[in-house]
Amino acid sequence: MEYRTEKDCLGEMKVPKDALYGAQTERSRRNFKIGAGKENMPAEIIYALAVIKKAAAIVNAELSPLKITEEKKDAIVKAADEILSGKLDKEFPLVVFQTGSGTQTNLNVNEVIANVGNGILGRKLLHPNDDVNLSQSSNDVFPSAVHIAILNETNKKFIPAVKELINALKEKEKEFPDIIKCGRTHYMDATPVKFSQELSGFSFALSRDLEFIEETLKKLLSIALGGTAVGTGLNAPETFDLKCAKEIEKITGLKVRPSENKFCALWSRGDIAFFHGALKALATDLYKIACDIRFLSSGPRCGIGEITLPANEPGSSIMPGKVNPTQCEAVTMVCAEVFGNDQTVSFAASQGNLELNVFAPVIAYDVLQSIRLLSECMESFTRNCVVGIKANREKMKSYLDNSLMLVTALSKTIGYDAAAKIAFTAQREGISLKDACVKLKVMTEKEYEKAVDPEKMV
Repeated sequence: MEYRTEKDCLGEMKVPKDALYGAQTERSRRNFKIGAGKENMPAEIIYALAVIKKAAAIVNAELSPLKITEEKKDAIVKAADEILSGKLDKEFPLVVFQTGSGTQTNLNVNEVIANVGNGILGRKLLHPNDDVNLSQSSNDVFPSAVHIAILNETNKKFIPAVKELINALKEKEKEFPDIIKCGRTHYMDATPVKFSQELSGFSFALSRDLEFIEETLKKLLSIALGGTAVGTGLNAPETFDLKCAKEIEKITGLKVRPSENKFCALWSRGDIAFFHGALKALATDLYKIACDIRFLSSGPRCGIGEITLPANEPGSSIMPGKVNPTQCEAVTMVCAEVFGNDQTVSFAASQGNLELNVFAPVIAYDVLQSIRLLSECMESFTRNCVVGIKANREKMKSYLDNSLMLVTALSKTIGYDAAAKIAFTAQREGISLKDACVKLKVMTEKEYEKAVDPEKMV
Protein backbone atom coordinates (compact mmCIF):
# COMPACT_ATOMS: atom_id res chain seq x y z
CA MET A 1 0.00 0.00 0.00
CA GLU A 2 1.23 3.50 -0.80
CA TYR A 3 1.18 6.16 1.90
CA ARG A 4 1.35 9.92 2.20
CA THR A 5 2.63 11.86 5.19
CA GLU A 6 0.15 13.94 7.20
CA LYS A 7 0.72 16.09 10.27
CA ASP A 8 -1.36 16.75 13.36
CA CYS A 9 -0.57 18.21 16.78
CA LEU A 10 1.35 15.06 17.75
CA GLY A 11 3.57 15.08 14.68
CA GLU A 12 3.81 13.19 11.42
CA MET A 13 1.76 10.11 10.52
CA LYS A 14 1.74 7.96 7.41
CA VAL A 15 -1.79 7.71 5.98
CA PRO A 16 -2.98 5.52 3.09
CA LYS A 17 -2.37 7.58 -0.04
CA ASP A 18 -5.94 7.55 -1.35
CA ALA A 19 -7.70 7.92 2.01
CA LEU A 20 -9.76 11.06 2.52
CA TYR A 21 -9.16 11.01 6.26
CA GLY A 22 -5.98 12.28 7.91
CA ALA A 23 -3.48 11.71 10.71
CA GLN A 24 -5.93 11.84 13.61
CA THR A 25 -8.10 9.12 12.09
CA GLU A 26 -5.10 6.98 11.21
CA ARG A 27 -3.80 7.13 14.78
CA SER A 28 -7.11 5.80 16.06
CA ARG A 29 -7.30 3.16 13.34
CA ARG A 30 -3.90 1.83 14.36
CA ASN A 31 -4.33 2.14 18.12
CA PHE A 32 -7.80 0.59 18.44
CA LYS A 33 -7.87 -2.65 16.47
CA ILE A 34 -10.79 -3.92 18.53
CA GLY A 35 -13.53 -5.45 16.44
CA ALA A 36 -12.29 -3.76 13.27
CA GLY A 37 -14.54 -4.54 10.34
CA LYS A 38 -17.17 -6.04 12.64
CA GLU A 39 -17.88 -3.47 15.34
CA ASN A 40 -17.24 -0.29 13.39
CA MET A 41 -18.95 2.95 14.31
CA PRO A 42 -22.49 2.74 12.89
CA ALA A 43 -23.02 4.64 9.65
CA GLU A 44 -26.06 6.28 11.22
CA ILE A 45 -23.75 8.11 13.64
CA ILE A 46 -21.50 9.23 10.78
CA TYR A 47 -24.48 10.61 8.90
CA ALA A 48 -25.77 12.40 11.99
CA LEU A 49 -22.36 13.97 12.50
CA ALA A 50 -22.41 15.13 8.87
CA VAL A 51 -25.78 16.76 9.50
CA ILE A 52 -24.34 18.62 12.48
CA LYS A 53 -21.27 19.75 10.53
CA LYS A 54 -23.47 21.01 7.72
CA ALA A 55 -25.72 22.91 10.11
CA ALA A 56 -22.75 24.31 12.05
CA ALA A 57 -21.10 25.58 8.86
CA ILE A 58 -24.26 27.44 7.84
CA VAL A 59 -24.61 29.01 11.29
CA ASN A 60 -20.91 29.81 11.66
CA ALA A 61 -20.97 31.59 8.30
CA GLU A 62 -23.70 33.80 9.72
CA LEU A 63 -22.27 34.33 13.22
CA SER A 64 -18.54 34.19 12.46
CA PRO A 65 -18.25 35.31 8.82
CA LEU A 66 -14.60 36.32 9.15
CA LYS A 67 -13.75 32.75 10.10
CA ILE A 68 -16.20 30.78 7.96
CA THR A 69 -16.53 32.58 4.67
CA GLU A 70 -19.24 31.75 2.17
CA GLU A 71 -16.62 29.84 0.21
CA LYS A 72 -15.70 27.70 3.20
CA LYS A 73 -19.32 27.18 4.16
CA ASP A 74 -20.29 26.00 0.69
CA ALA A 75 -17.36 23.56 0.61
CA ILE A 76 -18.25 22.11 4.03
CA VAL A 77 -21.92 21.79 3.07
CA LYS A 78 -21.08 20.01 -0.18
CA ALA A 79 -18.64 17.68 1.58
CA ALA A 80 -21.24 16.86 4.25
CA ASP A 81 -23.75 16.10 1.53
CA GLU A 82 -21.25 13.72 -0.04
CA ILE A 83 -21.11 11.84 3.26
CA LEU A 84 -24.89 11.81 3.54
CA SER A 85 -25.15 10.30 0.06
CA GLY A 86 -23.33 7.21 1.33
CA LYS A 87 -20.58 7.50 -1.26
CA LEU A 88 -17.83 7.97 1.34
CA ASP A 89 -18.69 5.18 3.79
CA LYS A 90 -15.28 3.52 3.42
CA GLU A 91 -13.63 6.67 4.76
CA PHE A 92 -14.91 5.96 8.27
CA PRO A 93 -12.95 2.90 9.44
CA LEU A 94 -12.94 3.51 13.19
CA VAL A 95 -14.36 1.06 15.69
CA VAL A 96 -16.87 1.52 18.50
CA PHE A 97 -14.31 0.65 21.16
CA GLN A 98 -12.27 3.84 21.02
CA THR A 99 -12.27 6.92 23.18
CA GLY A 100 -15.45 6.94 25.26
CA SER A 101 -16.44 10.42 24.12
CA GLY A 102 -16.49 9.46 20.44
CA THR A 103 -13.84 12.12 19.84
CA GLN A 104 -11.90 10.10 17.29
CA THR A 105 -14.97 9.57 15.13
CA ASN A 106 -15.75 13.29 15.32
CA LEU A 107 -12.17 13.97 14.20
CA ASN A 108 -12.57 11.39 11.43
CA VAL A 109 -15.61 13.24 10.09
CA ASN A 110 -13.85 16.59 10.42
CA GLU A 111 -10.87 15.34 8.41
CA VAL A 112 -12.95 13.80 5.65
CA ILE A 113 -15.05 16.94 5.28
CA ALA A 114 -11.95 19.13 5.24
CA ASN A 115 -10.19 17.01 2.61
CA VAL A 116 -13.27 16.62 0.42
CA GLY A 117 -14.00 20.32 0.77
CA ASN A 118 -10.45 21.23 -0.15
CA GLY A 119 -10.77 19.01 -3.19
CA ILE A 120 -13.89 20.92 -4.20
CA LEU A 121 -12.10 24.24 -3.67
CA GLY A 122 -8.98 23.12 -5.48
CA ARG A 123 -6.68 24.28 -2.68
CA LYS A 124 -5.99 23.57 0.98
CA LEU A 125 -8.25 26.10 2.66
CA LEU A 126 -10.28 24.11 5.23
CA HIS A 127 -8.78 22.92 8.51
CA PRO A 128 -10.58 20.00 10.24
CA ASN A 129 -10.44 21.52 13.71
CA ASP A 130 -10.36 25.26 13.07
CA ASP A 131 -13.09 25.29 10.42
CA VAL A 132 -15.16 22.08 10.31
CA ASN A 133 -15.21 21.80 14.11
CA LEU A 134 -15.64 25.54 14.76
CA SER A 135 -17.89 26.35 17.75
CA GLN A 136 -18.03 22.66 18.65
CA SER A 137 -16.49 20.00 20.84
CA SER A 138 -16.72 16.24 20.48
CA ASN A 139 -18.30 16.37 23.94
CA ASP A 140 -21.42 18.13 22.70
CA VAL A 141 -21.36 17.01 19.06
CA PHE A 142 -21.17 13.27 19.59
CA PRO A 143 -24.09 12.92 22.05
CA SER A 144 -26.15 15.19 19.79
CA ALA A 145 -25.35 12.92 16.86
CA VAL A 146 -26.44 9.89 18.90
CA HIS A 147 -29.81 11.51 19.56
CA ILE A 148 -30.25 12.42 15.90
CA ALA A 149 -29.32 8.91 14.76
CA ILE A 150 -31.74 7.28 17.20
CA LEU A 151 -34.55 9.62 16.21
CA ASN A 152 -33.95 9.05 12.51
CA GLU A 153 -33.75 5.26 12.71
CA THR A 154 -36.74 4.95 15.01
CA ASN A 155 -38.93 7.14 12.82
CA LYS A 156 -37.83 5.63 9.52
CA LYS A 157 -37.54 1.94 10.38
CA PHE A 158 -38.85 0.96 13.77
CA ILE A 159 -42.20 2.74 13.93
CA PRO A 160 -43.32 1.56 10.46
CA ALA A 161 -42.29 -2.02 11.35
CA VAL A 162 -44.23 -2.15 14.61
CA LYS A 163 -47.27 -0.54 12.99
CA GLU A 164 -47.20 -3.13 10.23
CA LEU A 165 -47.18 -5.92 12.82
CA ILE A 166 -50.01 -4.32 14.80
CA ASN A 167 -52.12 -3.98 11.65
CA ALA A 168 -51.45 -7.59 10.65
CA LEU A 169 -52.62 -8.80 14.07
CA LYS A 170 -55.74 -6.66 13.81
CA GLU A 171 -56.49 -8.15 10.40
CA LYS A 172 -56.27 -11.59 11.95
CA GLU A 173 -58.78 -10.50 14.60
CA LYS A 174 -61.20 -9.63 11.80
CA GLU A 175 -60.47 -12.90 10.01
CA PHE A 176 -61.48 -15.03 13.01
CA PRO A 177 -64.22 -13.08 14.82
CA ASP A 178 -66.38 -15.99 15.93
CA ILE A 179 -64.04 -18.76 17.10
CA ILE A 180 -64.35 -19.58 20.80
CA LYS A 181 -61.50 -21.59 22.27
CA CYS A 182 -60.17 -22.80 25.58
CA GLY A 183 -58.26 -20.14 27.48
CA ARG A 184 -55.14 -21.11 29.41
CA THR A 185 -53.49 -19.74 32.53
CA HIS A 186 -50.41 -21.28 34.20
CA TYR A 187 -50.24 -23.47 31.05
CA MET A 188 -53.43 -25.10 32.33
CA ASP A 189 -57.01 -25.06 31.01
CA ALA A 190 -58.98 -21.93 31.89
CA THR A 191 -62.32 -20.39 30.95
CA PRO A 192 -63.18 -19.79 27.28
CA VAL A 193 -61.92 -16.88 25.22
CA LYS A 194 -62.45 -15.82 21.64
CA PHE A 195 -59.44 -16.31 19.41
CA SER A 196 -59.94 -12.73 18.24
CA GLN A 197 -59.82 -11.56 21.87
CA GLU A 198 -56.54 -13.39 22.37
CA LEU A 199 -55.13 -11.71 19.27
CA SER A 200 -56.46 -8.32 20.41
CA GLY A 201 -54.30 -8.63 23.51
CA PHE A 202 -51.26 -8.95 21.27
CA SER A 203 -52.03 -5.91 19.13
CA PHE A 204 -53.06 -3.78 22.10
CA ALA A 205 -49.85 -4.54 23.99
CA LEU A 206 -47.72 -3.52 21.02
CA SER A 207 -49.79 -0.37 20.47
CA ARG A 208 -49.30 0.61 24.09
CA ASP A 209 -45.57 -0.11 23.86
CA LEU A 210 -45.38 2.07 20.76
CA GLU A 211 -46.95 4.90 22.76
CA PHE A 212 -44.22 4.47 25.38
CA ILE A 213 -41.54 4.66 22.70
CA GLU A 214 -43.03 7.72 21.02
CA GLU A 215 -43.19 9.45 24.40
CA THR A 216 -39.54 8.72 25.17
CA LEU A 217 -38.50 9.96 21.72
CA LYS A 218 -39.66 13.43 22.71
CA LYS A 219 -36.90 13.53 25.33
CA LEU A 220 -34.26 12.87 22.69
CA LEU A 221 -35.20 16.00 20.76
CA SER A 222 -33.19 17.88 23.37
CA ILE A 223 -29.53 17.96 22.25
CA ALA A 224 -26.24 18.98 23.84
CA LEU A 225 -24.94 20.98 20.86
CA GLY A 226 -23.71 24.39 22.02
CA GLY A 227 -22.31 23.13 25.33
CA THR A 228 -18.85 22.55 23.80
CA ALA A 229 -16.27 21.03 26.17
CA VAL A 230 -17.89 21.06 29.62
CA GLY A 231 -21.30 22.65 29.11
CA THR A 232 -20.32 26.31 29.36
CA GLY A 233 -20.43 26.89 25.61
CA LEU A 234 -16.86 28.16 25.51
CA ASN A 235 -15.81 29.22 21.96
CA ALA A 236 -19.36 28.99 20.62
CA PRO A 237 -21.05 32.31 19.75
CA GLU A 238 -24.30 33.30 21.40
CA THR A 239 -27.40 31.79 19.72
CA PHE A 240 -25.22 29.17 17.98
CA ASP A 241 -27.18 26.38 19.65
CA LEU A 242 -30.60 27.74 18.72
CA LYS A 243 -29.67 28.47 15.14
CA CYS A 244 -28.02 25.07 14.70
CA ALA A 245 -31.14 23.36 16.02
CA LYS A 246 -33.21 25.16 13.39
CA GLU A 247 -30.80 24.17 10.63
CA ILE A 248 -30.83 20.54 11.77
CA GLU A 249 -34.62 20.64 11.63
CA LYS A 250 -34.46 21.94 8.06
CA ILE A 251 -32.11 19.14 7.07
CA THR A 252 -33.74 16.23 8.91
CA GLY A 253 -37.28 17.31 9.76
CA LEU A 254 -36.53 16.60 13.43
CA LYS A 255 -37.74 19.33 15.79
CA VAL A 256 -34.59 19.28 17.90
CA ARG A 257 -33.90 21.96 20.50
CA PRO A 258 -30.95 22.95 22.71
CA SER A 259 -30.87 21.23 26.06
CA GLU A 260 -32.17 23.33 28.95
CA ASN A 261 -29.07 22.34 30.92
CA LYS A 262 -26.02 21.52 28.87
CA PHE A 263 -24.00 20.48 31.92
CA CYS A 264 -26.44 17.63 32.34
CA ALA A 265 -26.58 17.00 28.60
CA LEU A 266 -22.86 16.22 28.42
CA TRP A 267 -22.79 13.53 31.11
CA SER A 268 -26.31 12.20 31.55
CA ARG A 269 -27.55 9.43 29.30
CA GLY A 270 -30.70 8.90 31.32
CA ASP A 271 -32.80 9.99 28.36
CA ILE A 272 -31.30 7.26 26.18
CA ALA A 273 -31.63 4.68 28.96
CA PHE A 274 -35.28 5.73 29.24
CA PHE A 275 -35.74 5.25 25.50
CA HIS A 276 -34.03 1.88 25.45
CA GLY A 277 -36.11 0.84 28.42
CA ALA A 278 -39.19 1.44 26.28
CA LEU A 279 -37.63 -0.67 23.52
CA LYS A 280 -37.03 -3.38 26.09
CA ALA A 281 -40.65 -3.15 27.24
CA LEU A 282 -41.81 -3.78 23.68
CA ALA A 283 -39.30 -6.62 23.37
CA THR A 284 -40.76 -8.31 26.47
CA ASP A 285 -44.23 -8.29 24.93
CA LEU A 286 -42.92 -9.28 21.52
CA TYR A 287 -41.09 -12.22 23.09
CA LYS A 288 -44.31 -13.35 24.78
CA ILE A 289 -46.32 -13.03 21.57
CA ALA A 290 -43.79 -15.07 19.57
CA CYS A 291 -43.69 -17.74 22.28
CA ASP A 292 -47.49 -17.95 22.43
CA ILE A 293 -47.79 -18.28 18.67
CA ARG A 294 -45.27 -21.11 18.49
CA PHE A 295 -46.88 -22.77 21.54
CA LEU A 296 -50.35 -22.63 19.98
CA SER A 297 -48.93 -24.00 16.72
CA SER A 298 -47.05 -26.86 18.38
CA GLY A 299 -47.60 -30.26 16.86
CA PRO A 300 -48.94 -30.68 14.27
CA ARG A 301 -50.38 -33.84 15.90
CA CYS A 302 -48.77 -34.20 19.30
CA GLY A 303 -48.91 -30.60 20.49
CA ILE A 304 -51.65 -28.01 20.90
CA GLY A 305 -52.04 -27.42 17.18
CA GLU A 306 -54.74 -24.77 17.42
CA ILE A 307 -53.09 -22.73 14.68
CA THR A 308 -50.83 -23.51 11.74
CA LEU A 309 -47.97 -21.33 10.55
CA PRO A 310 -46.58 -20.93 7.03
CA ALA A 311 -44.17 -23.70 6.03
CA ASN A 312 -41.27 -21.49 4.97
CA GLU A 313 -38.44 -24.03 4.96
CA PRO A 314 -37.63 -27.60 6.01
CA GLY A 315 -37.16 -27.84 9.76
CA SER A 316 -34.84 -30.78 10.16
CA SER A 317 -31.81 -32.33 8.50
CA ILE A 318 -32.86 -35.79 9.70
CA MET A 319 -36.65 -35.76 10.13
CA PRO A 320 -38.43 -35.54 6.76
CA GLY A 321 -41.49 -33.33 6.61
CA LYS A 322 -40.71 -31.46 9.82
CA VAL A 323 -41.52 -27.75 9.82
CA ASN A 324 -40.52 -25.51 12.72
CA PRO A 325 -41.70 -22.08 13.99
CA THR A 326 -38.48 -20.46 12.86
CA GLN A 327 -39.76 -16.90 12.62
CA CYS A 328 -40.86 -17.09 16.24
CA GLU A 329 -37.43 -18.36 17.21
CA ALA A 330 -35.72 -15.51 15.38
CA VAL A 331 -37.90 -13.01 17.23
CA THR A 332 -37.05 -14.50 20.62
CA MET A 333 -33.32 -14.42 19.86
CA VAL A 334 -33.54 -10.76 18.86
CA CYS A 335 -35.41 -10.00 22.07
CA ALA A 336 -32.69 -11.77 24.07
CA GLU A 337 -30.11 -9.54 22.35
CA VAL A 338 -32.16 -6.46 23.24
CA PHE A 339 -32.39 -7.56 26.88
CA GLY A 340 -28.60 -7.86 26.94
CA ASN A 341 -28.18 -4.50 25.25
CA ASP A 342 -30.38 -2.95 27.91
CA GLN A 343 -27.97 -4.14 30.59
CA THR A 344 -25.06 -2.57 28.72
CA VAL A 345 -26.93 0.68 28.09
CA SER A 346 -28.01 0.91 31.73
CA PHE A 347 -24.48 0.41 33.03
CA ALA A 348 -22.92 2.67 30.42
CA ALA A 349 -25.44 5.42 31.15
CA SER A 350 -24.42 5.30 34.80
CA GLN A 351 -20.83 6.21 33.87
CA GLY A 352 -21.31 9.95 33.70
CA ASN A 353 -18.18 10.94 35.57
CA LEU A 354 -17.73 14.60 36.50
CA GLU A 355 -18.45 16.62 33.31
CA LEU A 356 -18.66 13.81 30.75
CA ASN A 357 -19.95 10.32 30.01
CA VAL A 358 -17.22 8.23 28.39
CA PHE A 359 -19.30 5.25 27.29
CA ALA A 360 -21.06 7.10 24.47
CA PRO A 361 -19.95 4.93 21.51
CA VAL A 362 -21.09 1.64 23.03
CA ILE A 363 -24.40 3.21 24.06
CA ALA A 364 -24.91 4.39 20.49
CA TYR A 365 -23.91 1.03 19.05
CA ASP A 366 -26.20 -1.05 21.27
CA VAL A 367 -29.23 1.23 21.01
CA LEU A 368 -28.99 1.42 17.23
CA GLN A 369 -28.51 -2.35 17.07
CA SER A 370 -31.66 -2.86 19.15
CA ILE A 371 -33.62 -0.54 16.87
CA ARG A 372 -32.35 -2.28 13.73
CA LEU A 373 -32.83 -5.85 14.95
CA LEU A 374 -36.30 -5.22 16.33
CA SER A 375 -37.34 -3.43 13.14
CA GLU A 376 -36.07 -6.19 10.88
CA CYS A 377 -37.37 -9.06 12.99
CA MET A 378 -40.84 -7.51 13.21
CA GLU A 379 -40.92 -7.04 9.44
CA SER A 380 -39.89 -10.67 8.92
CA PHE A 381 -42.26 -11.97 11.61
CA THR A 382 -45.18 -10.06 10.11
CA ARG A 383 -44.62 -11.03 6.48
CA ASN A 384 -43.35 -14.58 6.94
CA CYS A 385 -45.48 -15.70 9.87
CA VAL A 386 -48.34 -13.57 11.18
CA VAL A 387 -50.11 -12.89 7.88
CA GLY A 388 -50.12 -16.63 7.15
CA ILE A 389 -51.54 -17.84 10.46
CA LYS A 390 -54.50 -20.19 10.02
CA ALA A 391 -56.91 -21.28 12.72
CA ASN A 392 -57.66 -24.97 13.28
CA ARG A 393 -61.33 -24.59 14.16
CA GLU A 394 -61.92 -28.31 14.74
CA LYS A 395 -59.02 -28.60 17.19
CA MET A 396 -60.11 -25.47 19.08
CA LYS A 397 -63.69 -26.78 19.34
CA SER A 398 -62.50 -30.18 20.52
CA TYR A 399 -60.41 -28.66 23.29
CA LEU A 400 -63.23 -26.32 24.29
CA ASP A 401 -65.81 -29.09 24.47
CA ASN A 402 -63.51 -31.15 26.70
CA SER A 403 -62.37 -28.32 28.95
CA LEU A 404 -63.11 -28.90 32.64
CA MET A 405 -63.02 -25.17 33.28
CA LEU A 406 -66.40 -24.72 31.64
CA VAL A 407 -67.61 -25.71 35.08
CA THR A 408 -66.85 -22.13 36.15
CA ALA A 409 -70.21 -21.16 34.62
CA LEU A 410 -71.93 -23.30 37.27
CA SER A 411 -70.15 -21.93 40.33
CA LYS A 412 -72.34 -18.84 40.53
CA THR A 413 -75.47 -21.02 40.91
CA ILE A 414 -74.28 -24.17 42.69
CA GLY A 415 -71.26 -22.76 44.48
CA TYR A 416 -67.49 -23.18 44.14
CA ASP A 417 -67.21 -26.42 46.14
CA ALA A 418 -69.97 -28.23 44.26
CA ALA A 419 -68.56 -27.07 40.93
CA ALA A 420 -65.08 -28.25 41.94
CA LYS A 421 -66.50 -31.67 42.87
CA ILE A 422 -68.01 -31.96 39.37
CA ALA A 423 -64.67 -31.06 37.75
CA PHE A 424 -62.69 -33.50 39.87
CA THR A 425 -65.21 -36.28 39.21
CA ALA A 426 -65.07 -35.69 35.45
CA GLN A 427 -61.27 -35.65 35.50
CA ARG A 428 -60.91 -38.72 37.72
CA GLU A 429 -63.40 -40.85 35.82
CA GLY A 430 -62.61 -39.58 32.34
CA ILE A 431 -66.13 -38.41 31.63
CA SER A 432 -67.60 -35.11 30.50
CA LEU A 433 -68.75 -32.35 32.83
CA LYS A 434 -72.30 -32.98 31.70
CA ASP A 435 -72.06 -36.65 32.61
CA ALA A 436 -70.47 -35.78 35.95
CA CYS A 437 -73.32 -33.37 36.73
CA VAL A 438 -75.91 -36.04 35.95
CA LYS A 439 -74.01 -38.71 37.91
CA LEU A 440 -73.76 -36.49 40.99
CA LYS A 441 -77.42 -35.52 40.53
CA VAL A 442 -76.57 -31.82 40.49
CA MET A 443 -78.63 -31.09 37.36
CA THR A 444 -80.12 -32.72 34.29
CA GLU A 445 -78.59 -32.73 30.82
CA LYS A 446 -80.93 -29.96 29.68
CA GLU A 447 -80.21 -27.85 32.75
CA TYR A 448 -76.49 -28.27 32.16
CA GLU A 449 -76.72 -27.36 28.47
CA LYS A 450 -78.69 -24.24 29.37
CA ALA A 451 -76.27 -23.21 32.11
CA VAL A 452 -73.02 -23.93 30.29
CA ASP A 453 -72.91 -21.90 27.08
CA PRO A 454 -69.38 -20.91 25.98
CA GLU A 455 -70.77 -18.00 23.94
CA LYS A 456 -72.07 -16.42 27.13
CA MET A 457 -68.71 -16.88 28.84
CA VAL A 458 -66.68 -14.66 26.50
